[in-house]
Amino acid sequence: MPTSLKFLGGAGTVTGSKFLFETDSGPDAERVLIDCGLFQGLKDLRLQNREKLPVDPASIDAVVLTHAHLDHTGYLPLLVRNGFKGKIHATRPTRELAKIILLDSAKIQEEDADYANKMGYSKHVPAEPLYTTKDVQAALKLFVTDDVGKWIKVTERVKFRYTPSGHILGSAFVELKFRGMRVVFSGDLGRRSPLMLPPPSRVTGADYLVVESTYGDRIHPTEAPLHRLRRIINDTIDRGGHVIIPCFAVGRVQDILYLISRLKQQKGIPDIPVFLDSPMGIHATEVLLDNPQWHKLKPKEVKELCDKVIMVQKHQQSEELSRSTTSAIVIAGSGMLTGGRVLHHLERRLPDERNTVVLAGFQAAGTRGRLLRDGIPELKMFGHYVPVKARIEEISSLSAHADQAETIAWLKGFRTAPRQTFIVHGEPPASDALRVRIQDALGWDVQIPAQFQSVELRDSGDRDSE
Repeated sequence: MPTSLKFLGGAGTVTGSKFLFETDSGPDAERVLIDCGLFQGLKDLRLQNREKLPVDPASIDAVVLTHAHLDHTGYLPLLVRNGFKGKIHATRPTRELAKIILLDSAKIQEEDADYANKMGYSKHVPAEPLYTTKDVQAALKLFVTDDVGKWIKVTERVKFRYTPSGHILGSAFVELKFRGMRVVFSGDLGRRSPLMLPPPSRVTGADYLVVESTYGDRIHPTEAPLHRLRRIINDTIDRGGHVIIPCFAVGRVQDILYLISRLKQQKGIPDIPVFLDSPMGIHATEVLLDNPQWHKLKPKEVKELCDKVIMVQKHQQSEELSRSTTSAIVIAGSGMLTGGRVLHHLERRLPDERNTVVLAGFQAAGTRGRLLRDGIPELKMFGHYVPVKARIEEISSLSAHADQAETIAWLKGFRTAPRQTFIVHGEPPASDALRVRIQDALGWDVQIPAQFQSVELRDSGDRDSE
């Protein structure tokens, strides 16, 4: 069998990214898995996390990660538990952030399983976590870090190179090279002008390209997120309410802290308490501070990022905060409301029309965040329904994903068209819209692969290309 690429996740959906590069099917076959993400959102997707992969994890030689988010790293503990023993390649910030994210994921799953068993609302008896903290620790032992811009030998015949992608701290495109063939994986493509990170680097060529399409069917609003956040906060405080901002701990928390810091310096909002109720967000912010070469903040801006922000470490403090009657801004995880401390805040704040919930990131189908965005009158959590009376606002201009125009602009940096471009990491309407736009604007050969589809990759014969 010739060289192939198998789409084990992230095809036809935003989450669960797993792309298997396989040199051949003989005894000398080499297999490299690009990303190893968890499915999130709809129940049918989440159930796939418990299904057996169509490839033996022990047969995979290495994993190369594009960045640390759970939908790109969250399956690693299962992969290792099921037999994977190779190296897990990552940039230094990705390794540090993945440790935080995976340990938090295991902890939440363990706590949710315990709580479900205690309250008796799980359909599974007993409820069991997908993986444990012990599984995460085993996976972390396999991590190795690599610098950007250097070709790394990942197997006997395959090498790769990282190039910064501007999505979150440590995120990078993966350029995979085998013989004369080059395959580029975008991972998550960042915005043209990120708040704190340098913009995505140019990639000038590939034989095959795998590109994301989270926002492939839309253009982000042009309104500056700073102005929109200021208006939302001031309107809420005028009503005597609380501002609850569910946030992805990695990337979005730091963006929100940066915006609030600027608003306070400009005296654009009242001097009300700001709480970061996310231990994972606190640790991720520390990683940002420890990796100055990966962001563009000045030392003064870094120092001001957490000025006057109250860090909530203990669960008891979080519970007390959720009962407070004093107007405040609360930043808490998780970003799509799939779990985490934000749920306790929402349980108490959603029934009050004075409050505002600010959705500051992508909300996958089937998540509580998507349901809130779409106007659901009641939201289920902890086994019961909570009435939604609070205002729901969305700041999509804060997204760390390129929109359709930004994606096309990045693709125009390619000197020659790839032989084939595969569109992944998007819901079907978004992926199809991007497919049409790429074909119209660039004339490229584009397809949207299906889950578990395998495609043949042909050698270009250019052995010395860089």
